[in-house]
Amino acid sequence: MRDPYSILGVPKNASPVSIKKEYHRLARANHPDSKPGDRLAENRFKEISGAYNILSNPTRRKKFDAGEIDASGNEKAGSAGFNARHSKTTGTAARGKSRFEQFFKDRQKKPYVKTNGANVTYTLHVPFVEAALGANKTVRMANNKSLKVSIPAATKDGQVLRLKDQGMSGTCGGTDGDALVEIKVSPDALFSRKEMDIFSEIPVSIDEAVLGGRIEAQTIHGTVSLKVPKNSNSGTRLRLKGRGIKTSDGLSGDQYVTLKVMLPENQDKSFVDFVRKWVKKNPYSARKTKVSEAAE
Repeated sequence: MRDPYSILGVPKNASPVSIKKEYHRLARANHPDSKPGDRLAENRFKEISGAYNILSNPTRRKKFDAGEIDASGNEKAGSAGFNARHSKTTGTAARGKSRFEQFFKDRQKKPYVKTNGANVTYTLHVPFVEAALGANKTVRMANNKSLKVSIPAATKDGQVLRLKDQGMSGTCGGTDGDALVEIKVSPDALFSRKEMDIFSEIPVSIDEAVLGGRIEAQTIHGTVSLKVPKNSNSGTRLRLKGRGIKTSDGLSGDQYVTLKVMLPENQDKSFVDFVRKWVKKNPYSARKTKVSEAAE
């Protein structure tokens, strides 16, 4: 494996923030999900992850800089630490013992240093309705693991899910790191939300607005029948109780549907003549305030 500094393209005095930033950039560019079937990208991704596993951990980075471990994280037999231990055995007490025997004796006295595994991060894009209702997804993490992610109902944009012990592996008894999955909720053309409530807009015809009636309305849970009151205007808001976001602990929101009165697409002469005659007999203003000049 090549020098991890060269793999990430950072200098040896790079800060942890710079290392993490460059790692994320390279991991996104070479992620196997973005280049399916590209073996070179997959190998490059593994190489990037391995380099980050060394440099993201202060203990491992220090040992690598000191020449005590190689780029794969394995301790070097010819490292300074090894030579220092071995040099102590060259006196009278160690005389007659082979270097091979002394090496394993020293290893029993001083085992490898325990280090914890680093956390790995992933950004998961989820459709609006799946984030609202909850869903199960499978993602491939930066350490090349495929993990099943359970997205709970009411998950918000930017929320981070922690998958314990699913990050980089620890060494010599160290704990494994965690997988941190950041949820990015994709906007929806029909729905929006505020806390547990869902908001939508639905068009109605002139006769439905004036005479009232029942229409079909879409909710995140499916289609329902909605009663439109007589003489409804654009902007009239109707409440669908319990049709918002629901959680496993019993919390539930509502859905609010705003009506939007629409004119017919094709307006024939008889319709226009009727409107002119009706307005002459029944003049009214749809605006509460008047302006003296037309807006430009």
